[in-house]
Amino acid sequence: MNNIAQNLSRIRTELAEAALASGRDPDTVQLLAVSKTKPASLVAEAMDAGQVHFGENTIQDAQTKIPVLAERHPTWHFIGHLQTNKAKYIPGQFQWLHTLDSLELANKLSSRLVNTGAQLNALIQVNVTEDDAKHGVLPQHIDQFMDALLATALPGIRLRGLMTIGKATSDRAQIRKNFASLRALRDQLAHKYQLSQFDQLSMGMSDDFAEAIAEGATWVRIGSAIFGSRI
Repeated sequence: MNNIAQNLSRIRTELAEAALASGRDPDTVQLLAVSKTKPASLVAEAMDAGQVHFGENTIQDAQTKIPVLAERHPTWHFIGHLQTNKAKYIPGQFQWLHTLDSLELANKLSSRLVNTGAQLNALIQVNVTEDDAKHGVLPQHIDQFMDALLATALPGIRLRGLMTIGKATSDRAQIRKNFASLRALRDQLAHKYQLSQFDQLSMGMSDDFAEAIAEGATWVRIGSAIFGSRI
């Protein structure tokens, strides 16, 4: 059986060591426990061990946990591709969205947020590897996308930064290069559009979090190393 408390302790230590090795304050890197496919009971164990932030990638799976654990007030992050017809399930249930990738989705979310009075921290997903199998805005289109977002009234949405999924490769230099490109893109956008809170980078998972932290990750998404293999 997995000892989730021990796993979390080990991961936190490894994240802190990676931050210190990169000359960063470990407190600037937050652990997002990816609880997708895991039952509420395991999420509760992680919460007992002090974990607050949890990532889900499907609405259907998340809805088996969010109501059950509501009294414990975890912070929920949606990290999967979100279809516009599912936008109605985000406000009031999720506090963060890591995968904003279309103006249509932003508009649908905003209208729902206004109706519920909720707020949503949103990260724009960028396909830095330009992989046809991945979702996200292509780097060469990001300025156009930002122009469209900022030209539209989107009450309830707080644009907070960028997210990406690293390339599946053993080439550590290439992985780090991809993460560095996301950091540079975030810095460029924050400066160009004068966005003081556009400071977040969601990148890095179990196999590449050290490279992500070295390049400025503020959220690292870890699942199997905490909860074990997917069900």
